[in-house]
Amino acid sequence: MKFLLDHDVYAITARFLGDLGHDVVPVAKIGLAEADDATLLATAHAQSRIFVTRDRDFGGLVFVQDSGAGVIYLRVLPTTINGVHQEFARVLQSHTESELMHAFVVVEPGKHRFRKLV
Repeated sequence: MKFLLDHDVYAITARFLGDLGHDVVPVAKIGLAEADDATLLATAHAQSRIFVTRDRDFGGLVFVQDSGAGVIYLRVLPTTINGVHQEFARVLQSHTESELMHAFVVVEPGKHRFRKLV
């Protein structure tokens, strides 16, 4: 799967996804570390990438502005990183890339919520 990682996503999460064989691009790597949220979603959509963030504000953008980009919102703290990664792995095994490209998924230790975008 192809992911665009927000600037607030931990480096350990980028390594975790890369180690699973996924195509991972941090926003800073493509010069978007200071870009606004709408630009980040538009970039993810244009590059056919699933956007990964720790910023809950993206829920409003996705549902109110109909961005067309899939978002995975990680509810994670340094103390919960292992539990979130375990659940994130379950999400990636349970859903196809196409499904995730059209969904807003909240991932937290031991559970996740999947909401399909219209």
